Amino acid sequence: MRVILDTNVLVSGVFFGGVPGRILDAWRDARIQLVLSAEILDEYQRVGQELGTQYPGVTLEPFLGLLAVAAELVEAPALSEPVSSDPDDDKFLACAVAAGVTVVISGDRDLLEQSGWRNIRVLRPRQVADELLGRE
Repeated sequence: MRVILDTNVLVSGVFFGGVPGRILDAWRDARIQLVLSAEILDEYQRVGQELGTQYPGVTLEPFLGLLAVAAELVEAPALSEPVSSDPDDDKFLACAVAAGVTVVISGDRDLLEQSGWRNIRVLRPRQVADELLGRE
């Protein structure tokens, strides 16, 4: 199954584990395929740099390097009109449309409200773990 991760899920999974960490484990184990666009990767890098500034010694760089070679990178043109009430979230929907992905994983309320748009399900990490990965 191909999925797109919102930045909050990626950061939570890398640094705190828990349910978002299980999703990253599923990717590591080739149970899911992460899909991203250059815009999403840029946001991951920006947030990683901000975290590194706030918390010395915290870095996403090794994980971002792994994403660059192991995730599926697609070209995702911007949407023709805004969809989410937070325009920053539209990059995840644009990537889903461009890649034909039907699941975006997020804890972001604005993005969750868009679930069902163009048959794209926006699911919380717990929903993905329970419904798609099964209870381990």
